Amino acid sequence: MSTNSPLPFIAIPSYPRIKKGAIRHWHSDTLGVPIRYVESLRRAGAQEVIVLAEDFNANNVDTILDRLDGLLLLGGGDIDPKSYGEAATKPILASDLKRDQAELDLLRGALERQMPILGICRGHQLLNVALGGTLDQDISGRTDLDSHGKPGLDDGEVMHDVVIEPATRLSRAVGFDRLSCSSHHHQIITAPGAGLRVTARTSDGVIEATEYSDSNLPWVVSVQWHPEDTTATDLGQQSIFNAFVEQAKGNRDLVNHV
Repeated sequence: MSTNSPLPFIAIPSYPRIKKGAIRHWHSDTLGVPIRYVESLRRAGAQEVIVLAEDFNANNVDTILDRLDGLLLLGGGDIDPKSYGEAATKPILASDLKRDQAELDLLRGALERQMPILGICRGHQLLNVALGGTLDQDISGRTDLDSHGKPGLDDGEVMHDVVIEPATRLSRAVGFDRLSCSSHHHQIITAPGAGLRVTARTSDGVIEATEYSDSNLPWVVSVQWHPEDTTATDLGQQSIFNAFVEQAKGNRDLVNHV
């Protein structure tokens, strides 16, 4: 990336509002974004723009997207099954319907603008929901699957390999056909959304990555694991952020020349 080019601005919807008192000695509400996402973006040459997603809806997302070059969707609580037309039939963890709807509006606005998008864990699932796909609400009791970690626990992550399909945006980004990945989730994609292709799986068959199946469409990639956990020491994981940021820079250059 040229040092003379302006840094691309990447929207990061924050975690839901943290109420006053939840953090000792903090006497007002605050926002939260795990620093590893920010560090990974900055290492790739981007500037994060953290937004409180609850403030956005289908009628006003343009006010933020007009100023930005890419969208990063983070991990976090489960997507409320109501957001994809189902009732909760299994344990749902830390769902927030207001967050779901705000992020879905922001995501759909970014998709309409053909903006580069990277979805991680919950963000991977959110992209799938936005495009009409479905989720397994809880895999923690399934004996046919390997361990995929436990969300929300300090020691909940596990490392496992994912196998990447060749000739995909993801394979070109990382330069490998296999990655060792940090995983901590209990939901998975069951049926990919419209226009998405599966680009990586674990040995037990779990869908670990998707992207647009049409190579003429924008760079929209999602992964079920947490690359940000290991970007500081794993070039393959950092390369996912690098490729995303390069696409965001290209998006900025394109808009500036229109």
